[in-house]
Amino acid sequence: MRLRHLPLALACAIGLTCTGLRAAPAGPTDTLPPASAHIASAELPKARVKATLADYQRWLDELEARHGVAGLATAVVIDDKVVYEHTLGYADASKQTPVTPDTVFRLASLSKAFATAVTGLLVDSGKLRWDMKLVDVLPYFKLKDMQSTDQATVADILGQRLGLPHNTYDNLLEDDVSYQELVRKLDEVDNTCTAGQCYGYQNVAFSMIGDVLFARTGNFFDRLVDQRIFHPLGMETASYGRSGLESSKSWARPHHPGNDHSWIPFEPSETYYRLEPAAGVNASIRDMEQWLIAQMGGRQDVLPTSLLDVLHAPAVNTPTELRATPWRRARLTAAYYALGWRVYTYGGETLIFHAGAVAGYRTMIGFFPKYHAGVVTLWNSTGPMPSGLMPMVFDSLLGLPHVDWAGVENPEPAKVAPARARHPRKAQSRRRR
Repeated sequence: MRLRHLPLALACAIGLTCTGLRAAPAGPTDTLPPASAHIASAELPKARVKATLADYQRWLDELEARHGVAGLATAVVIDDKVVYEHTLGYADASKQTPVTPDTVFRLASLSKAFATAVTGLLVDSGKLRWDMKLVDVLPYFKLKDMQSTDQATVADILGQRLGLPHNTYDNLLEDDVSYQELVRKLDEVDNTCTAGQCYGYQNVAFSMIGDVLFARTGNFFDRLVDQRIFHPLGMETASYGRSGLESSKSWARPHHPGNDHSWIPFEPSETYYRLEPAAGVNASIRDMEQWLIAQMGGRQDVLPTSLLDVLHAPAVNTPTELRATPWRRARLTAAYYALGWRVYTYGGETLIFHAGAVAGYRTMIGFFPKYHAGVVTLWNSTGPMPSGLMPMVFDSLLGLPHVDWAGVENPEPAKVAPARARHPRKAQSRRRR
């Protein structure tokens, strides 16, 4: 039986992990999604789940038939159980090495949630605080705006609200400038707002959490994650860095399109591996099933509800997310960033979500706290098709009108005007493979 969520206010009142965590104010017209602590649990209709999984298999078969991806691994988890797992394509198309459930992929920005989780565990153990000032921990830390320098906290860097322009210095990182040099140049960048007051997605600045944790514990960031998360959750193939990826028994090479619907493997890029907290994790779909179960509250021994409620609490408004893709424009009515997670109102329901992308790899993970239902997908190539599949699964699970977001049923992905009202449909019996 699942443990029920403590109300977030009660968790704060009794001194749990929310101590000192501050959020940027919502805009006057924003509809703030509820924190997961305030979401009543409900059960999805079994017939609808069965129909969804059958449809998902059919969509994946069509994806494979259209050569829409080099290789892919995906899973659906409901009520702490893996109800669907599927792999297709190749880890290495040149050798026709198949993807298996234990094939390791780069997670790209899905790595950020591991950084926030291990930080939260250290907050719980008294090693640091969410409201700890960065200037008190990192001697090199300085922003151009001195008020922001003095005020910026641990929560601000993990919540993407440091007050810097989006993706500050990613271009220089890709030009092979070192992380150490870049974080010492943050004071050359004009702030978009005072720290804590607006959203600006970061990779370089986010990765300062590794320096913070080392300063507070004397332990390296990747070792802390291995000790506190990978090992306790049984994520046996999870690792950090290119060497971790390439030493895996089975690992997915990145691919780019070739001629005649072919995929050509290439060497993994080292660039974003240099930012371990932001983009350094490698893991298989089997690992990610355990991670998804834990994030939905199924591993209280590792990630307690009191911490999850803090990690998933919507904090800073991200209005650009409402327009980023056709499915977002049609389904989202609110979008916020929490701590290493995005929080959407999707078809009237709270969705905890994140996506990632580095050269030759794409990743997506999302779950509905109300239903304890989630999906995770990893693939090792570019191309638009796979990213549209997850919202199709979400729509089906929620009983929303069917739209071919991935373009697996039509020549082109559907273009749908924003639809804010929810229109449940009856689940129909479908053949399940």
